[in-house]
Amino acid sequence: MSTPTLKAADGHELSAYVSAPTGKPRGALVVIQEIFGVNHHIRGVCDRFAAQGWQVISPALFDRVQRGVELGYAESDRTEGRALLGKMQWPLMQMDVQAAINAVADVGKVGVVGYCLGGSLAWMAATRLDGVSAAVAYYGAQIPNHAEEQPRCPVLMHFGAEDQGIPLTGVDKVREVQANPPGAPVEIHVYPGAGHGFSCDERASFHPASHELALERTLAFLREHV
Repeated sequence: MSTPTLKAADGHELSAYVSAPTGKPRGALVVIQEIFGVNHHIRGVCDRFAAQGWQVISPALFDRVQRGVELGYAESDRTEGRALLGKMQWPLMQMDVQAAINAVADVGKVGVVGYCLGGSLAWMAATRLDGVSAAVAYYGAQIPNHAEEQPRCPVLMHFGAEDQGIPLTGVDKVREVQANPPGAPVEIHVYPGAGHGFSCDERASFHPASHELALERTLAFLREHV
């Protein structure tokens, strides 16, 4: 576990959390944060993926506006996280994700897994960035707004049926557009009873059954493609 410095294409330097497996990595994963920074939960996610055999890196996207952001999940934290996101630019966040992809490219195939904000960026990584072999997007609110984009690698998506921020009409739009895509395949799952953030065990919205099923599907997907 370490915190190296990455350099984006525009020269911006950002920190990252790295977690390494025991033995030779089966591939690499870029884990993309929620609006709460590379916090305790995201570091734990990285460590758990590393325990499954991947070299894992999580870039600190908020370093562009404030370094060392580690928020919790209270309402005040959500307010602060949204305020930080409001100062960010999507193209620059994509640039930082690309820097993380490049940093682990020598390991082998690279997958991207994102949650919340990171779920949207995982979709953008699949459609816009280089060097991605597979992408997993958890409850990315911006995905329906970019449903027409064509992925260049297989994509797995997870949504909660009770997510107030991502109406099922938006999920249905993605499903319809990507039903017979000219690009890579897109697999979409909706979890009954689950809301936004259902896979985070530090949130009140944590939904254990949905989390376990989504994780099982995610690991099988990543083992196939990364």
